[in-house]
Amino acid sequence: MFFTVAFIVVQVFLAIIALYQFSLSLFGFKKHISRPKQKPQKSFAVLVAAHNEEKVVGALIENLKAMDYPKELYDIFVICDNCTDATADIVREHGVYACERSNDKQRGKGYAIEWMLKELWAMPRQYDAIVMFDADNLVNEDFLKLMNDDLCAGHKVIQGYLDTKNPSDSWVTAAYAITYWYCNRLWQLSRMNLNMSNFLGGTGMCFDSKLLKEMGWGATSLVEDLEFSMRCVKRNVYPVLNYEAKVYDEKPVTFKASARQRLRWMQGHFNVARNYFFPLLWAGIKERNLTKIDSAVYSISVYNTLIGFLLTVFLWIDLIVPADNIIISIYSQFPIWFVAIVIACSVLPFPAAMLIEGVRSWKMYAHLLTLPFFLISWWPITFYAFFTQNNKVWSHTEHTRVVRIEEVRGK
Repeated sequence: MFFTVAFIVVQVFLAIIALYQFSLSLFGFKKHISRPKQKPQKSFAVLVAAHNEEKVVGALIENLKAMDYPKELYDIFVICDNCTDATADIVREHGVYACERSNDKQRGKGYAIEWMLKELWAMPRQYDAIVMFDADNLVNEDFLKLMNDDLCAGHKVIQGYLDTKNPSDSWVTAAYAITYWYCNRLWQLSRMNLNMSNFLGGTGMCFDSKLLKEMGWGATSLVEDLEFSMRCVKRNVYPVLNYEAKVYDEKPVTFKASARQRLRWMQGHFNVARNYFFPLLWAGIKERNLTKIDSAVYSISVYNTLIGFLLTVFLWIDLIVPADNIIISIYSQFPIWFVAIVIACSVLPFPAAMLIEGVRSWKMYAHLLTLPFFLISWWPITFYAFFTQNNKVWSHTEHTRVVRIEEVRGK
C-alpha cells in the first residue's frame, strides 16, 4: 500500500512539472520582436575554447575575422588548452592570438576559461565584453552587432541562438537539430517573452566584463554554462536570449559519441542540481521570485528524467511479472481520450517548433520517426550518470571534417 501511494505521489509530482513546462512553452509561439539597433561601440574579446581542434579551428577563425563589425573593436583569442596537435600553429598562421595552457590536473573548458580571463584582466587593453565560442562553431556575420545592441540596452549576460552545423549527417545529428529548434523556441524564447531568465548553452555567450570581474568565472563543473547561469540568477542577474544571433554547433555523428557527450552533461547537471536547487528554491519562495523558482525547477530536470526512468522500469516489471499488480498508474484512472491528449502534448511540440522555426526539409521531418529513440536514450544515460556524477574528466568530441559558413547557409 505504501509503495503504491508513493508511486502515485511521485507520478503526480512529475505530471505537475510537465504541465508547468508545457504551459511555459505556449508563450514560445508568440512572434519574436527584434531589439532596437545601436551603432557599434562596445569592444569585444572573442574567446575560443580549443583542445586538439586542428581540423576545425581554422574555419571558425576565418568566419570570425569576416564578421560585420569594426575590426578595431574586437580581438580573437584561442585558448589552446592542453593541445598535443597543431592547433596553436594554425591559430598563429591565421594571425590571431594563440593562448597556450598546459595543466594536467585542472582539465576542461571551465578551468581553461577561468585561466584565460585572468590573462585578459592583466593585459594593457581592456574590453567592454567577453564573447565565448567553441572551436567547432560557426556564426552569422552580425553576431557582434547583435551583442552590441543588447549590451547597449543594459543586458549583462546574453545567449545566442544555438543551431546545428551538421543536421543532415546522421539520424543522431538530426535529433540534436530538432531538439535545439524545440528548446530555442519553446524553452528559451518562451522564458524571454515572460521576462524570465534564459539559460546559457556553453557557446555563443556574451558577458559584460565588469560583471565577470566582479563575479569571477568560478564555473568549473562539466556543465560550466548551466553552473554560471545559476550563479547569475542567484545574484539577480538574468541571462537573456538574442534570438537573431545565430551560432552553429557541430554535433556528434555517431550514437556512441553522442552518448559520451550527453553522459558528461548529465554528470555535471547532477552536480549543479545538488549545489543550487535548494538555495534558489528557498530564495524564490522568500522573495516571491518566480524566476528563481523556475531556475530551481530547471536545475532538477535531471532528477525528473532519472525518476521517470525508474517509474517506467518499475511499472513494466510489475506488468510482466506473472502475479497481481501492486502498482497503480495515475494514467490508468483516466479515460483513453485524456491519455491520448497527454501523449499528443508531449509529441506535437517538436514538429510545431520546426514549423514555426521555418524548417523546410522533408528529411528533417522524416527524422521525427527516429527522434523517440534519441529521447528515450536519455533515460539509461541519466541513470548511469547518477552513479558516476563525481566524475570530473572532460570528454572530447572528435571532428572528422571541415564545414564552412557558406555550406551551412547553403543547407
